[in-house]
Amino acid sequence: MAFLELTHLQKSFGAVHVVKDFNLAIDKGEFVSFLGPSGCGKTTVLRMVAGFEPPTRGSIRIDGQDVTQAKPNQRRIGMVFQAYALFPNLTVAQNVGFGLRVAGQGKAQIHARVKEMLELIGLPELGERYPFQLSGGQQQRVALARALAVSPRVLLLDEPLSALDAKIRISLREEIRRIQRELGITTIFVTHDQEEALSMSDRVVVMHEGVADQIGTPFEIYNRPATRFVAQFVGTLSLLDAAVLDASSGRLKIGEVPVMLNRAVQGDSGKVSLALRPETIALGRRDGHDVVFPGHIIDVHFLGSVIRIRVMVAGQVVLLDTFNQPDTPPPVVGSEIEISVCRNDLLVLAA
Repeated sequence: MAFLELTHLQKSFGAVHVVKDFNLAIDKGEFVSFLGPSGCGKTTVLRMVAGFEPPTRGSIRIDGQDVTQAKPNQRRIGMVFQAYALFPNLTVAQNVGFGLRVAGQGKAQIHARVKEMLELIGLPELGERYPFQLSGGQQQRVALARALAVSPRVLLLDEPLSALDAKIRISLREEIRRIQRELGITTIFVTHDQEEALSMSDRVVVMHEGVADQIGTPFEIYNRPATRFVAQFVGTLSLLDAAVLDASSGRLKIGEVPVMLNRAVQGDSGKVSLALRPETIALGRRDGHDVVFPGHIIDVHFLGSVIRIRVMVAGQVVLLDTFNQPDTPPPVVGSEIEISVCRNDLLVLAA
């Protein structure tokens, strides 16, 4: 049995259906990210788990206990918000120990637990400071320590890194994952940042218009997207429209280039779209790449270790990535070239 079960969850605000029949089972100690654009329903699901929003329909079970109607303080859930929500008039130590004091624990217990939490987040010497004396990253660590101090059964993180700069975000997400693994706490992380979701999670739930379009490991989500939305939302992608010559054998045509997939495709309209990741495309011919397209370069972007090239192929734009080589200058815009791909890397999406 899963540790956290969300069954047929729905949430409507009047005639607006924000979450539609959402189902998810999370194992104990698992780190699951909800990924999707603004308005897709991911934060609403999180708030229903926390008890801040009652579901219109469906149930929530934690460790076998039905908590659908339970108040937030009865669920033993820790939550970290995007805006930190630290008490400005309390010190760091008092913020971390706040939930323990509300629970009626003794001073000695609170002191020991606060000390343990501050060491866990790497700020043991800052207990007497106030929030305004901390950096944004330090404040978010304190908010995390406060959520963990009460030994919650489930940890909920609502876009906790979005207000931080890029370098701090990277270091803090590594720290959050380390702490989560060390404590073995079941965690839901809400984000619209695909890099965060892919790098931190055991599984990712890609949400779109109130439903889970796909649930899977980061590897599955990126390499085997189940829907057009997932394919386009996660990672960089190029789409090539193809004419279906024989759907049963996967015989297609892109411009004047024949493509034989050797697998059936669904192409009732006579057309499909082929999705390509930039890293699967080679500049020129390569062993093992059995589909070759002529084209010309329309743009080159130098990104440091990677050079991203935009190529016009059969009247359509394709993005490809190649590694920067200091002794080899990047290709010139306007150059006539060939690109090649392995047909197994072509993802077929219904047109």
